Amino acid sequence: MTIRVLLVDDQPLLRTGFRLILEAEPDITVVGQAGDGKDAQEQTRALLPDVVLMDIRMPGVDGIEATRRIVREAAPTAHVPKVLVLTTFDLDEYIVEALRSGASGFLLKDVPPDELVQAIRVVAGGDAIVAPSVTRRLLDRFAARLPSAHEQATPARLDRLTERELEVLRLIAKGMSNAEIAAKLVVSETTVKTHVGNVLTKLGLRDRVQAVVLAYETGLITPGALS
Repeated sequence: MTIRVLLVDDQPLLRTGFRLILEAEPDITVVGQAGDGKDAQEQTRALLPDVVLMDIRMPGVDGIEATRRIVREAAPTAHVPKVLVLTTFDLDEYIVEALRSGASGFLLKDVPPDELVQAIRVVAGGDAIVAPSVTRRLLDRFAARLPSAHEQATPARLDRLTERELEVLRLIAKGMSNAEIAAKLVVSETTVKTHVGNVLTKLGLRDRVQAVVLAYETGLITPGALS
């Protein structure tokens, strides 16, 4: 199956670079390009891409609002495009908001080409991805709000999970893939997928990206836990 990608960035040179990288892959095709959030919304509606590679800081409608509109507009239909956000280190304040807006992933613009390609395949397949470096920066953002070790208690919302499901949620929040979690817990990847599905269902979450945000907000992950 060919993955249809829409490139959204206000810098034409970056769009050209991304297109050259992606179109070298036999299973990916770039169906369109947009220079701002409003155009991205219109082209998503017209072209029905599988993945929207979205910049955040753009003139007019920014990437966060465009993501929110795209996800909301597509939600009632059978085809809901996945939004993979790309940005730079100086935009930390946008990380959580972008994920809450419905993005299926968050990567930095200095990501190696092979990792970008793999991330597109991951989100197109219905999973979600957050770069490990972004995961660490998310932790830094929430660290001041997290309880200390002697204050920790499982938040009421997380009481719905079994001990194993809590463990899986912690590993998800560290940016680990299903395969990495399976290796860590010495179980099959199918078992991990079942646990992940149970976590999302019990907590009423759309995908593992929302699970990452929840883990930080509830203090399930604490400073130093990513080592």
